Amino acid sequence: RTLNQALSGIRDLSTMDTPPEARLPVKTFVSEYSEDVIKEAILREVERNGQVFFLHNRVRTIQQTAAQIGELVPQARILVAHGQMAEADLEDVMVAFSRGEADVLMCTTIIESGLDMPNVNTLIVDRADRFGLSQLYQLRGRVGRGDHRAYAYLLIPRGRRITVAAERRVQAILEASDLGSGFRIAMRDLEIRGAGNLLGAAQSGHIQEVGLDLYSQLLQEAVRELAEEQGREAVAPIQDNADLPRLELPLQARIPESYIAHMPTRLAVYQQVARIAERRGVPELRDELQDRFGPVPPEVESLLLLADLRALGASVGVESMQQNGEAIVLTLRSSVGGARTPLQRALGPSVIVGHKQIHMPLRRLGDQWLSRLTKVLERFLVFQARLQSLAREEAVGALGDPSGDGSARPDSVSLPFGGA
Repeated sequence: RTLNQALSGIRDLSTMDTPPEARLPVKTFVSEYSEDVIKEAILREVERNGQVFFLHNRVRTIQQTAAQIGELVPQARILVAHGQMAEADLEDVMVAFSRGEADVLMCTTIIESGLDMPNVNTLIVDRADRFGLSQLYQLRGRVGRGDHRAYAYLLIPRGRRITVAAERRVQAILEASDLGSGFRIAMRDLEIRGAGNLLGAAQSGHIQEVGLDLYSQLLQEAVRELAEEQGREAVAPIQDNADLPRLELPLQARIPESYIAHMPTRLAVYQQVARIAERRGVPELRDELQDRFGPVPPEVESLLLLADLRALGASVGVESMQQNGEAIVLTLRSSVGGARTPLQRALGPSVIVGHKQIHMPLRRLGDQWLSRLTKVLERFLVFQARLQSLAREEAVGALGDPSGDGSARPDSVSLPFGGA
């Protein structure tokens, strides 16, 4: 949520990408639960006189798990630490472990932050699928704090399917193993969990409920309005797209990870799409995407088509386009006034023109509803251009008429749809 506020201009953002000197990246492995993997990891660390964090985040079964690891690696000395221990007992365990009196610390997430033990260079996380992405990143940061190579083993249940979100979290932490990858992890977490409720307590929520472009647009508008009320300039202002219509159409439009794998780059492209205010920006962006990432997949092409529709709708004064039951409804910013009948003739019998809305029944549009919607908006644009041309001719004629009172000036001719 805080990252989203920074990206939206509500908060400032600064990053530190330089790791401490001599620090090495933590080598990360993902594996199904395997006693062989656990045994090998512990023995290798013990042989080089290092120590191991074994994270088992269930207090009820932590002693049983410690006994199992003791049987698996009998030469390893094991201590147990968790948050339900008495304060004095927990302190004794941690002091003993820090002094090197044990090889393995069987623990819960109590070690997640605040520990700096350079001799601990192997981390084994049991049921890694149950942890959040930022939590896994913090836990991995507990090892490799010296000048030795550290290892992190993320174990998932053997023979059991994990959730899609858990799989994405584990994959993200596996990919972001370089030093200074915290910002990348945070961006990926924003994508997986959502931006959250800026004004409430919820710290997660799905942007896709309204669409990233609409969400970003609404948030930017709110930031700009608050800044104006306080008499200051908005932080990181973007192009004013307040006149762009809101889209809620039955179309799968997104940028798949298989097309742009780097999350910050993908988010930047989403923002480019959201900022397109004129139709000529769509082919320019399409050419750029083809040049950078290869042929545009259908989902991205749909995203570009929606951007084209939005820019076209803005040019004719459309406030929103949304599916309402069995029809697509275009809501106009201003009433069509006396131009309703000629506009109906211009758009054709496949649509129903009202005073501020245009209804397009899907049964009349068929499977090619998107192209037909585009054609309707283009006809609307031509109709407006002709109407404005006629208004200018009438105004010029009124100025040239000696009997006229000169009240009809070219720059003050009132037109339907809010034009002038």
